[in-house]
Amino acid sequence: MGMSEQETFAVIGAGVVGAAVAYALAREGRRILLLDRAEPGIAGASYGNVGHIAAELVQPLPSPGLLFGFWRELFCFDGALDLPARRALRIMPWIMRFAAAAFQRAGNTRHLAPLVLPSSAHWARWLEEIGQPGLLRRHGHYEIDFGAKGPALMREQARAMAQLGIKTREVSADELRPLQRAASQQWAAGLWFEDSAHVVDPLGAVQAFAAAAVARDATIRRLDVRSLAVRGDKIEILSDQPAFLVDGAVVCAGTASAALLAPFGLHAPLQPVRGYHIELPGQPPFLDAPVVYTREHVLVTPMAGRLRASSYMEFAAADAPGDPRKAARLRRKVRALGHACELEGPSWVGARPVLPDYLPGIGRAPGPAKLFYAVGHQHIGLTIAPMTAELIADLVAERPARIPVAAFDLRRFGAISSSHAKETITH
Repeated sequence: MGMSEQETFAVIGAGVVGAAVAYALAREGRRILLLDRAEPGIAGASYGNVGHIAAELVQPLPSPGLLFGFWRELFCFDGALDLPARRALRIMPWIMRFAAAAFQRAGNTRHLAPLVLPSSAHWARWLEEIGQPGLLRRHGHYEIDFGAKGPALMREQARAMAQLGIKTREVSADELRPLQRAASQQWAAGLWFEDSAHVVDPLGAVQAFAAAAVARDATIRRLDVRSLAVRGDKIEILSDQPAFLVDGAVVCAGTASAALLAPFGLHAPLQPVRGYHIELPGQPPFLDAPVVYTREHVLVTPMAGRLRASSYMEFAAADAPGDPRKAARLRRKVRALGHACELEGPSWVGARPVLPDYLPGIGRAPGPAKLFYAVGHQHIGLTIAPMTAELIADLVAERPARIPVAAFDLRRFGAISSSHAKETITH
């Protein structure tokens, strides 16, 4: 084994992306330290993921239609978007970048699609490789609309998906009947997306990647990484424990990544966009695949021994208390859809790390330090974790990346000044 293959790399953040990166690097013979303040999959958004491998989400969210019609999606109008005015003012630079990206959607889709389209097959290959194929079900997913306009809306959606290379078919009356009956709906229409999939235990998937890395001599350490510093040709890890040096590092720390990357001149304008979920223990699904209820803004996924229902895009500080109104509304909606759902019970809230153009940040920091990053995976971190990890492995090995990654370089947001870097760190 060559000297470069024996370098020690720290992977900072043990969510699904970090655990996947640790495995991808460990299987190539590198010594890996997987660092997180909590056990793999526990601390960030991965724990509460709704499990959908979204091979259809090839278009970044910013679009002219959303830009000019976002108000229809607001929480106060029964939508999934909660953007309080005070928060909007505080993140106005991010919103302006989002607005600019809305008019670059076609180009950004061309960049994102190669990451997303093969995701189900990629997951199947990885889980087979690590001996955990039972974590994935490739049963596609359904999008359902209750209402007289549903058939027309679904035909329009099918045409749009076909233009993007996404395979769909109309959901049959027999498939729709149990959903209609449960929700007491006269009208129903839907599409089945054959190339998507779902994970029956998202936390289990993160743990499986971490365990596979450990089986290849990676080490997991519980510590809270506070900052990184260049020391000659090494990187110093500064945390709540004694400092130590590594040959290289990969930052995969969700919304905390911005402060870690700022001293290296990288501007990562990450916003925490929070989602909520509730669980229905022991409940069978109406269909053995995720179901998106478009009108209700709810996704319900069958998982091991339970259903998980998720919704909302809440712009709030990552550590702000959860909004009890959202969990309560989600429970009412799930109950109205025909599930035996108590109106009170536990819920989960977690922050997705989102860059304003809804493209991930994947690349290497400028300069001699071997500092890499995989951040800002928005709603599709679970979906594209294996592909992201293999791209990082390509970059670390200094071989051509299997798909172009230039569009994911954080330098697209401009360099960060030293004063801005200090401000990012203190926040």
